[in-house]
Amino acid sequence: MTSAIALVCDGCGQAASAEHVARRLKRLEWATRYRPVHIHTLFLGAFSPRDEKDFLYAPGGEFQGEAALLLAALGIATAGKMAEAVHAEFQRAGFFLTHILECPLEDDGSLQTALKNRLAAVATRIRRSLKPKRVMAVTAELALVLDDILAMDLGCRCFWITGSRSDCRAARERMALRGCERHSQALRRTKAHGQTRTGRREQRE
Repeated sequence: MTSAIALVCDGCGQAASAEHVARRLKRLEWATRYRPVHIHTLFLGAFSPRDEKDFLYAPGGEFQGEAALLLAALGIATAGKMAEAVHAEFQRAGFFLTHILECPLEDDGSLQTALKNRLAAVATRIRRSLKPKRVMAVTAELALVLDDILAMDLGCRCFWITGSRSDCRAARERMALRGCERHSQALRRTKAHGQTRTGRREQRE
């Protein structure tokens, strides 16, 4: 008698039926379409939502649950916009969302164990492929493995925010201030460089 071979999903570590794999590939295609070339901030969730309406990159554009909370906290309006426009705005800001478990939680086992089992692979993906400037852990379930996440080598700094509107707004304001500071520094360097060139030109004359 031939025994069935249990397949394991490479995106979440759970048992993978044909339907499970098909759903994962569909979500992966949706997300990859709006992945920035250079990721400024990588938002990290615990597991992908089960309902497509809650999945940020779903093309339906209903933006409920996790997707709605994140977009609202970041100040990205969705009313009256096509899904593509919202996705493009998120992408232009250098934002990308991914999850430690890239599929909805299906097994009845321990969530903490499932997350821990995926951390090494996720860290490698972040460090070698995604290469963000910073990582923000944004779902409460990640508190189960927060110490492990903060201890990982991600190639960048990692922050934890609860996902609340006020917490995300504060993080967005800090990022905006850093952006203004970098812009001011670049402007000062440009002016200083221009003054130096002008001084040298005057000396030659």
